[in-house]
Amino acid sequence: MPTNNIPFRETNYFSNFICDYLDQKPELKDFYHRFPDLENFEAQIEEKRQSDHVSESHRKILVNTLKSQYKNLETSDLTAEHIELLNSENTFSITTGHQLNLFTGPLYFLYKIISTINLTKQLKETYPNYNFVPIYWMASEDHDFEEINYFNFKGKKIQWNSKQTGAVGHFNTEGLDDVFNVISSEFGAGKNAEQLKAWFKEAYLNHNNLANATRYLANELFADYGLVILDADDRDLKRLFVPQMKKELVEQVAFETVSETNKKLEDLELKIQVNPREINLFYIKDGLRERIVNIDDEFQVLDTDISWSKSELLNHLDESPERFSPNVIMRPLYQEVILPNLCYIGGGGEMIYWLQLKSNFEAQNVTFPMLLLRNSVLVKSEKQAEKQEKLNISDKDLFLDRHAFINKKVRKISNIDIDFSEQIQHLESQFKNLFELAEQTDKSFHGAVKAQEVKQIKGLKHLEKRLLKAQKKKLADQIERSTELQEQLFPNQSLQERTINFSELYLEYGEDLIPALIKSLEPLRGKFEILTT
Repeated sequence: MPTNNIPFRETNYFSNFICDYLDQKPELKDFYHRFPDLENFEAQIEEKRQSDHVSESHRKILVNTLKSQYKNLETSDLTAEHIELLNSENTFSITTGHQLNLFTGPLYFLYKIISTINLTKQLKETYPNYNFVPIYWMASEDHDFEEINYFNFKGKKIQWNSKQTGAVGHFNTEGLDDVFNVISSEFGAGKNAEQLKAWFKEAYLNHNNLANATRYLANELFADYGLVILDADDRDLKRLFVPQMKKELVEQVAFETVSETNKKLEDLELKIQVNPREINLFYIKDGLRERIVNIDDEFQVLDTDISWSKSELLNHLDESPERFSPNVIMRPLYQEVILPNLCYIGGGGEMIYWLQLKSNFEAQNVTFPMLLLRNSVLVKSEKQAEKQEKLNISDKDLFLDRHAFINKKVRKISNIDIDFSEQIQHLESQFKNLFELAEQTDKSFHGAVKAQEVKQIKGLKHLEKRLLKAQKKKLADQIERSTELQEQLFPNQSLQERTINFSELYLEYGEDLIPALIKSLEPLRGKFEILTT
C-alpha cells in the first residue's frame, strides 16, 4: 500500500488537548507517567516487574481465566502460546479496549487492535529478552446498548433492537437472525460477501450472548496474529481487584483525586472527558447494572430496594466480587491490576480521560501505564487516488470542511484571481496614511476615516464573495466531482474510520485487507496515515 501521513493537528479532527499531549507540551507532563517513545519502555518494564499486581499468583489466575474463556474457541498456535507466556515474569501486555459493537462497529476497531499487535512486534525486536502479548479488553460490562447496537453499511444503519438491560456482555443474541437476513441482502454475492455472512452467522446466531459472539469474531479476524481476547467480567479476576474496590467504597478515593485533577485541567482551559462519582462502582445482578451510592451511611443500589450497612457491603464484596462492576473511572485501574500491562492504546477521547486518572492510580499504589493514541487511517482505492490526482486535490485539502474545501478548490482552478487579500492590505495601508493625517490636523476626523475604512473593506469582501459565487456556478462540474470524492472518503463530512464498518473494505479487498493494514501501520509514528490500496 502506498502511504502518506499528515500531523494529527493539521487534520482538524482532533482536539487541541490530544494534540498538545502528542506534542508533549510541558503543562501536561504531570498528567501522564512516561510518553510512549520506544526507549521509555525499558523503565516501564522494570517498574511493572516490581509491582505486586504481576505476581506469580496473579498471572496464574489470569492464565487460567483465559484458558477457560477460550475452551470452546478454535485457538491459533500463536494465541495459545501468548496465553501460556503470560505465566512468565518476563512477559508483558499491550492492551486496547473497545465496546461490544455489533459486527465490530466503526472501522477504527481494526486500527485499535492492529496498533496493539504491531507495537508488540516492535517491542520484541527492541527488547528481545522479554515477551509482549497483544490484548483486546472487551467492554462486556458496559450498559450503553444504544451506542453499540448498530453499524453503518454504505450509508444505511443496520440495527439490532432488544429490550434487554444490564451489562451488554450478558445479552442473549435473540433477534439477530433478523439482522442476519438484512445483511445477507445488503452484502450481496461473491466470495468476500459470503465470508462476511459466515462470520456474522456463526458469531451472532451460534453463540448465546454478546460477549461470546464478539470474542469469536475478533478471534476470527486476528487469531493469526496472536491476539488474546479478555472478558474481565469474571469472579476470579474481580477477586484480585477487591482491595481497590474496598478502598473506593470506604474512602471514595477516585472522587477526591480525579476531581482535583479535573480542576487542574480546567485551569488550563482543557475540556475534560468524564466526571467522577462519589462511588465509581456499579452493582450487577439479573439484568441490573446500577450505581452504588452512600446515603446517610447506608449503601444502596440506585433505584432499587437493595441496601447494606458498611460491614455488610464489604462482606458481600468478599463473597461475591463478580457482582461489582467498575465504571469508566475505575475500569482502567482494574485493567492495570489484573494485567502485566505496559501501555494502553486508545482513541483521542479515551486518551483524554486516561490523563484524568493518574492521581487515582497513585493513591491506589498501582503503576500508571504509558498512553498511546491508536493509528488513525484514511483508506483510498487506486481509482479514488487517480481521480484525486486528476482533480489536483492534495491529501491535506481532503480534510478541510466542505465550505473551505469548495472555496479553496474554486480559487485553485479559477482562471481569475478571487483572492482580494492583496487589495485589502493595500487599502489598509492607504487608510493608515489617512489616520496619520487626521492626527496632525483634526483628531475628530479619526472616526470618519475609520468608518470609511470599514465600509470600503466590507465592500471589497462582498465583491470577493460575489465573484466566488459566480465562479462556483461556472465551475460547477469540477466542484461536484471534487465534493463527490471528498464525500466518498469522508462520509457525512466525518472521518471514514468513525463512520463506516470494516465490511465495506472487506467486500473490496477480502482476505488481503488485514495483512495489508498490519504491514502498513506504524503505531509509534504519531501521524494520521493515508493509505492507497
